[in-house]
Amino acid sequence: MKHLSVLGSTGSIGRTAMDIVRRYPDRFTIKALTAANNLALLVRQIEEFEPEMVAVFDETKALELARSLKGKVKPIILYGEEGYVTAAAWETADMVLLAMVGAAGLKPALAAIAAKKQIALANKETLVMAGDIVMEKARENGVDILPVDSEHSAIFQCLKGNRTRDFKRIFLTASGGPFRNRPFEAFKDITLGDALNHPTWEMGHKITIDSATLMNKGLEVIEAVHLFGISQDQIEVLIHPQSIVHSMVGFKDGIVLAQMGVPDMKAAIAYALSQPGRLDLEMAFPDFSALGSLTFDRPDVHKFPSLTFAFEACKQRGTLPAVLNAANEVAVQAFLEKRIGFLGIFEIISNTMGLHTRIDNPDLSGIIEADRWAREKAKSLI
Repeated sequence: MKHLSVLGSTGSIGRTAMDIVRRYPDRFTIKALTAANNLALLVRQIEEFEPEMVAVFDETKALELARSLKGKVKPIILYGEEGYVTAAAWETADMVLLAMVGAAGLKPALAAIAAKKQIALANKETLVMAGDIVMEKARENGVDILPVDSEHSAIFQCLKGNRTRDFKRIFLTASGGPFRNRPFEAFKDITLGDALNHPTWEMGHKITIDSATLMNKGLEVIEAVHLFGISQDQIEVLIHPQSIVHSMVGFKDGIVLAQMGVPDMKAAIAYALSQPGRLDLEMAFPDFSALGSLTFDRPDVHKFPSLTFAFEACKQRGTLPAVLNAANEVAVQAFLEKRIGFLGIFEIISNTMGLHTRIDNPDLSGIIEADRWAREKAKSLI
């Protein structure tokens, strides 16, 4: 039996994880939940899974939640950063699913590590911002960090049973998003509705926009460097619109192992929660005869400079990845609010990175300060 704390339980990853728990009540229990704003769903989750504590965005939300639970299940209710950190380190939980979006996941991740909780990581920003610190703390505390992203789960599975010294290259696949075939000249006309219409995956708005700009893949490059202890030069990004091959690993003898499956996050989430075993999800295998062909292309970095930004941030390290992430979060939010156009996302990120004076080997306070600076700078540029 695994006792879970789910941070971000009302988002797409969190909801899928709760479905898995619902399906396997003999394998999982819920001890703590966090959500930002979707109180209606959170109330239903609390009533069904009866967690010991929950955390929400702010005090107003906490009071509203307490009123909604009047006469029903009554967990401890906390709020804000302190609440999320408490949920991550909750004593009776032994595994934490970090499904929060953005930089807000960093401090809870470190709290979970300090409390020696096993971590299923869907919050890639944690490793983008502070991968060196997070992975070092995990090693010191004997904490496993298990990837939840479908691509990193695929790599993790392909590496299983193989010697580290035999590894040579990662092929990180991307669907290409909704604009892979749109000419660059037409990018200036991209609307918010266009960008939110992902052809393959159903995700929250922020991640969907990141997929449209290919920043999601850039962040995954940085995440992979830290998760698997490799160089960015050992990673090749490939556009694979069918989204059947979730990623591949190449070895020194020229053999490439691919992990394949239908494009559904459920399998990757379930594997992180249940490994080294697997759960019977009753999911269909890909219909290979109907697919006909699987294609792979190199990304167009002129159209999608996010990949160039990410590889450069990964190469320079220091505070630059945190600046990249913060500028992207601010720019994407501005696009979602229709304050800038689609191309403005790239412009804000590029200019913010260009104005930053990188600090090498920063401590946590240095990373948090770089994140703060980048957000303010990006907002001023907007």
